[in-house]
Amino acid sequence: MGVIRLARVYAGRGGDDGYRILVDRLWPRGLSKEKAAIDMWAKECAPTSDLRRWFGHQPERFEEFARRYTSELEANPHLDEIRDALKSEDVVTLVYAAKDSERNNAVVLREYLMTSAIGANS
Repeated sequence: MGVIRLARVYAGRGGDDGYRILVDRLWPRGLSKEKAAIDMWAKECAPTSDLRRWFGHQPERFEEFARRYTSELEANPHLDEIRDALKSEDVVTLVYAAKDSERNNAVVLREYLMTSAIGANS
């Protein structure tokens, strides 16, 4: 499994980003496809619209958001697209639009992918 990094889409492509996957359901506001510099848009792997609206990026809701989003991920058949990228790429960067770099869906998704990969390898 490759390295999984996180980056805010508005920061632009970093030299060590590798394969960039946008993991938001909505396209980032005011950003062209060229400036986003993504290789894949995995919107089907993002939280459902209802969960995203409920969370509203309120820090006090993050723990419950993470629990609910993880539950959604467990039933998500589209994760194989990201897993395939992790198998074939040395570095995969999950790209997100949220301003909070510590409490967003990409953080939860990264943790889920790392944990599920460890479980699959044991």
